[in-house]
Amino acid sequence: MEDDHPDLTPQWIEVSALAAPALLGTAAGLMLSDLMHRNARRGVGLGLGALGILAILPFVVDGVAGLVTGPRSRYGVRRKIQLIRDGGNGLPDHDGVADELREQGLI
Repeated sequence: MEDDHPDLTPQWIEVSALAAPALLGTAAGLMLSDLMHRNARRGVGLGLGALGILAILPFVVDGVAGLVTGPRSRYGVRRKIQLIRDGGNGLPDHDGVADELREQGLI
């Protein structure tokens, strides 16, 4: 199902959109670094570094999850085969004709 709607965004646009905030933050940091005291600069740098890691974390988790459970992984293939084997087992059991036959005592 993933291949039904291919991503038409060129790779360079996605990379530049992800890199632009980092580049702007680096430029601002270089311009403002001399205006701050050394200890304040260290604290702000560590805080911003932690925020950067937290911002990247969802992409990393999604990538690892895709590698582990993706359609080309061993687990992903087993899961896909199991879904095919199960067919409609997970569907609610609602059949109007069967209900009618049960009410009449024929089933």
